Amino acid sequence: MKFAIALLGGASLAFGQTFSSYKNSQGITFWQANFGTRVAASIPNAQFGLALPPASATSLNDEYIGHLAVPIPSSGTWMGIAHASQMPDNLLLLTWLNGNKVMTDFRYATDYLTPAEYTGNAKLTVLSSSVNSTFYELTYRCEHCWTWNQTGQVAGSQLPKAGGNQIVGWAEATTTPTNPSVQTAGIVQHYADGLFGVAVDSARNSAYTSWTALGASPTSVTTTATSSKPTGSVTSSSKPTSSASATSSAAAVAPSCTSGTAASSLGSWDYVVVGGGAGGIPLAAKLTNTGKKVLLIERGNPSSGRQGGQLKPTWLQGTNLTQFDVPGLCNEIYVSSAGITCPDYGVLAGCILGGGTAVNAGLWWKPHPKDFAAFPSGWQSSDMQAAISRVFAKIPFTEVPSSDGQFYQMQAYGVLGNILGRNGWGAVTAGNTPEQKTLNYGHAENMFSHGERGGPMATYLVDAMAKNNFKLILNTMVDRITRTGGTATGVTVEGAYCGNITLNAGGKVILSAGAFGSPKVLFRSGIGPADQLTIVQAAEPGAMIASSQWIDLPVGKSLQDHAQTDIVWTQSSIQNYDFNAAFTNPIASDTQAYLSKRAGILTEAAPVFPIFAWHEVTGPDGIARQIQWQVRNGPSHGISSSNGITQTQYLGRGSTSRGRTTINSALNMVVSTVPYYQDPNDLAAAQTSMSIMLGLMKQDSSINMQYPASGTNVSAFYAQYPVTTGSRSANHWVSSCKMGTDSGLNGGTAVVDPNLKVYGTNNIYVLDASIIPEICSANPSALIVSLAERASDIL
Repeated sequence: MKFAIALLGGASLAFGQTFSSYKNSQGITFWQANFGTRVAASIPNAQFGLALPPASATSLNDEYIGHLAVPIPSSGTWMGIAHASQMPDNLLLLTWLNGNKVMTDFRYATDYLTPAEYTGNAKLTVLSSSVNSTFYELTYRCEHCWTWNQTGQVAGSQLPKAGGNQIVGWAEATTTPTNPSVQTAGIVQHYADGLFGVAVDSARNSAYTSWTALGASPTSVTTTATSSKPTGSVTSSSKPTSSASATSSAAAVAPSCTSGTAASSLGSWDYVVVGGGAGGIPLAAKLTNTGKKVLLIERGNPSSGRQGGQLKPTWLQGTNLTQFDVPGLCNEIYVSSAGITCPDYGVLAGCILGGGTAVNAGLWWKPHPKDFAAFPSGWQSSDMQAAISRVFAKIPFTEVPSSDGQFYQMQAYGVLGNILGRNGWGAVTAGNTPEQKTLNYGHAENMFSHGERGGPMATYLVDAMAKNNFKLILNTMVDRITRTGGTATGVTVEGAYCGNITLNAGGKVILSAGAFGSPKVLFRSGIGPADQLTIVQAAEPGAMIASSQWIDLPVGKSLQDHAQTDIVWTQSSIQNYDFNAAFTNPIASDTQAYLSKRAGILTEAAPVFPIFAWHEVTGPDGIARQIQWQVRNGPSHGISSSNGITQTQYLGRGSTSRGRTTINSALNMVVSTVPYYQDPNDLAAAQTSMSIMLGLMKQDSSINMQYPASGTNVSAFYAQYPVTTGSRSANHWVSSCKMGTDSGLNGGTAVVDPNLKVYGTNNIYVLDASIIPEICSANPSALIVSLAERASDIL
């Protein structure tokens, strides 16, 4: 389950379900929606209904009566309900079938990982249940469900408020839980998810208290947070599978190599680059120019059709394109992420060839000169210009990806641009003037080429694969670096290849696995803080290097991300497009325009980003902070509208808050300390920026502010906005293996030196977003590729 994730250019969450009154056979009236889950072709819609007590019944404000009708695909299923706008940090209710029984269980997740058993005081009483060959159905009373109190976690709540929307998340899988008869049934990652914004006033009913007595019916079963029980008879069954959860909490073990090709068959290499993303692909390609042998290892599948990717809708059959090649299909990752994202990270990340550059919105911003101010000598803006020029010569930016030269659905550019222009903000082509990000606005700039995604996979990787000293292997996970002291001798892998891959004399291992992947490999290689290495040692004692060879460095400790805050508004001229339908039920003229001419709406990144704006705000500490405003078509936060806009504030360069990523006993990477607003000066700057923007937008009476409500106090708005990865993350993670001259060996903050070498080692390097010392001004893809170009001069 994962809800309300905003990453990789910003996802727009759909709230288009239509609610209406529904009375069941017991006489309970629900405010209910029918909604498609897309878990199988031609499957019926699911249903979710909510009944709330009257506002006068204050003692019952922490409960509701719910109704679920869950469609059953032939492969089996489970459905989960989250009692807030995200998966982590709130009460989760899971439902599934066990033979001829419906099961329920409360769980809780601290991040986007397999949830644990809930330890709070929630109580579920089944009022009725039934199953046929198409659905299983459940009506239940949920007490103490709008507040949650998991042991060891901060308490939280989402109590219904008059005039508000109650946000509820859902997720449905295409696989039956493992061991479905037991409370701890394991769940495999869901196939689809979404959110509801249920109107509180519409769901309230004065008859509510009479319905609670229905719990005495013969089929009722009461489920507490520590018990999972069947809820009644069924007339059809769903067979369990033997698939294990992708994020099982069981301790990991070293690969047994009972499957996969022996890694020794690959021979030895001069460069082993770990991770085929924004850093690894360009760097590996450039290293082939040395004439030495270069091996690029990617844990995921191919994405683009150029490299053999196969994920595509029916209308792309017969072409060499996949969903990753078509900009308008980039949001499909939010519908189905199985086999695309990393199951062992607590945030959504692309574990597929291309990494973030394969799955994000393709935003391609030339780095601001100030983005290099925190880098050491040799990496300053003046040092980087040659590398940046090479990158943008190979991958130029475009503002108009359609071959007909037309913009599509850019109404918000006119609305917001007019306001900004009247108030002294200047229109810019950001790629031509990257330093102009103070009171400026402009169009989105993308890596797209000829209406397709383009980027590193269409350029650097194509170049590399034409050379006989380069090899790419896929579906192969690097577990650890094998080393003696500070000298790497190779890497241990599992998957398509299994065993040890060795280095030639003088060879180098370069980690380019991203802000979570590179720290994970370092931890498992005995490099990092002692508390993390101790966890790994306990999880895989037979594989971990001896503690006498551990290298104590602050891996994971300087984590940063853009802190995001959304506002939502509507305006009559705005037009929203159903990009989700473009996958399975597209408009024929749009697919024809794309296939025949690479023209039209599908050349735009979903859900269309019509305008960006930038300004700097100085905090009370005197530090200037870069703010980027990203506008995307489509509402969020429970707002249902066909002419809605989500406008996101990114707090970037200059922010001083830091977080931490750590590893747990299942060898999953989590964000254990969020990097948002740890410093009150960051919060003050963000609030000032928000006040400025909201004040400007009040000048246009055609704009209807939906979230926050017009007149809301800005400080109060930020106070109620959850400070979690689910609510605040832009998924632009950096600095977990920070580059610097203050060696972590001596108590400093740096993990790698100015030559990219991990302190305390002789031939282990890192090149990816994790080395960036400070969060940048805008989306980081082009910055990372530019760092790879510069790194090739050094390595």
